[in-house]
Amino acid sequence: MKKVLLIATLALAVVAAGIVLAEDKPAPKEIVFEAKTGKVTFNHEKHVELAKNDCAACHDKLFPKDKSALGYKEGMHKKAEEAKTSCAGCHHAGGAAFESKANCNKCHVKG
Repeated sequence: MKKVLLIATLALAVVAAGIVLAEDKPAPKEIVFEAKTGKVTFNHEKHVELAKNDCAACHDKLFPKDKSALGYKEGMHKKAEEAKTSCAGCHHAGGAAFESKANCNKCHVKG
């Protein structure tokens, strides 16, 4: 019985370690989103610096950590600006960063 308990405990420890390691993958320096109005290159490294390495400033409050779960197309501009979510968490009139309205070319680059 002790052997079974030991094996079960070791198995749980391995699974727990795997979960912790999976969450500790390094953050990307930049993330590129394709958009009809021009490619958006998000400089993640610069935003981390501006947030003073506080990941909780954006994750998961404004953005999920997994880019594939972002839903940025559905959550951008009008909806995001009204709710001050997504990029509009900071990029809105009176926010911590430039307002997205009338500043399309600051993020969207054609070509």
